[in-house]
Amino acid sequence: MLRILTILIISVCLVFACKTTGTKTIPIEDSAEYYPSTPQKIEKAEFRKIYRMASEFYDSTLERTGFNGGILIAKGGEVIFEKYAGTVHLGKPDSINASTSFHIASTTKTFTAMAVLKLAEAGKLSLNDSIQQFFPAFPYHGMTIKMLLSQRSGLPNYGYFLEKLKWDEHKKVSNADILNTLIQYKPDLTNLMNKRFNYSNTNFVILALIIEKVSGMSYAEYLKQTFFIPLKMTHTYVFNWNDSASATPSYMWNGRPEVFNFLDITYGDKNIYSTVTDLLKWDQALYDTKFFKQSTLDSAFQPYSFEKPGIHNYGLGWRMYTLPSNKKILYHNGWWHGSNATFYRAVSDSVTIIIIGNKFNRNIYRVKPLIEAITDLRFAYIDEE
Repeated sequence: MLRILTILIISVCLVFACKTTGTKTIPIEDSAEYYPSTPQKIEKAEFRKIYRMASEFYDSTLERTGFNGGILIAKGGEVIFEKYAGTVHLGKPDSINASTSFHIASTTKTFTAMAVLKLAEAGKLSLNDSIQQFFPAFPYHGMTIKMLLSQRSGLPNYGYFLEKLKWDEHKKVSNADILNTLIQYKPDLTNLMNKRFNYSNTNFVILALIIEKVSGMSYAEYLKQTFFIPLKMTHTYVFNWNDSASATPSYMWNGRPEVFNFLDITYGDKNIYSTVTDLLKWDQALYDTKFFKQSTLDSAFQPYSFEKPGIHNYGLGWRMYTLPSNKKILYHNGWWHGSNATFYRAVSDSVTIIIIGNKFNRNIYRVKPLIEAITDLRFAYIDEE
């Protein structure tokens, strides 16, 4: 009897051990617990491939470097990877989540450009209109809206010419101040008009004033009525000084708080706050020919600068890579104080990568290898703001 009982115990143990060993040999990528549910519009294999690559990118490039913000990766508008890390105020228990609005800095230029193009669609302006048509005292004759949009005007960056003019930094600079300074002091252009690409925030400050002049609304209200409300971008707004106490603060890479300064109330070039989920709605609107005419999208996403050979170019408010396969990657990065953002659209593959943070982290911009891994697109690895 004892022998039979011993044999039974050993048999049960062997069966249990085999089952345990079998469980351990299941590859993690085949385990249902490893992945979120697959969106209906995406094949499971493709979803898992992109999710795995996004997760590896997040772990190796962002999380290990103290990322404080949000990331979203989508295909065809379907979210594949979405994650939030850190706190709104460093050292406090206010965790960042899907409702946390971040300063997207120069990514704002995509909204300013498309707002101008919306007014052009309505016949309220032409891209070939001269700036004097809106501001008769503007001193640079022959400069057009299109030159501002494509960063080919030659206007110097306002931060530099205000410094040369010894602007009183106790006084906050407005968009009107920048226009009036151009009119009064006529700072030299950095190059002849329409002769080469020269990235300048001044272009988009002036464009914001043109939007106001033509629409009869403030820049903030026009964007709200034209984009934010129709697209249900409920956590997106244009910053003004009244928001300074409630807006998400920003921090240097070492955690030191960044403070507001005299350049913090200009808009058009920066000062939209948004979330990764709201920016996905913006991304999807840019595929919708009911929201924008196809001719408008074509003009916005066309390269305009060919002085330097290569695949890198600029459209109307959009940076881009024009690849040998005739495919395009549209994007715009941003950086202001400690906030930085990247917004990439691999349109041929319908892949979107959005990352925003409020503690400066250069790795936010290092998404090109991830795009190459997810798609069949290949391009040179270059970092730029």
